[in-house]
Amino acid sequence: MTIAITRTDLDAGGFRAAARRMLALVLEGRDRTEAAQAAGMDRQTLRDWVHRYNAQGLQGLTNRPKRGARSAS
Repeated sequence: MTIAITRTDLDAGGFRAAARRMLALVLEGRDRTEAAQAAGMDRQTLRDWVHRYNAQGLQGLTNRPKRGARSAS
């Protein structure tokens, strides 16, 4: 099932810019909790993004297929 984005405060470009700022805060040595709060996400999500970025660069931040068994619909 596809979930539509209903928030309109950022377009795709604005979201990308916000993500770059969030990663920039980490690169500048900011505390991850502070960087996550500035980006409006929790610390665990930020941690996951940093690991994905370190492993694969910006490509690592693209959406991936969900893991697990497919639902029978």
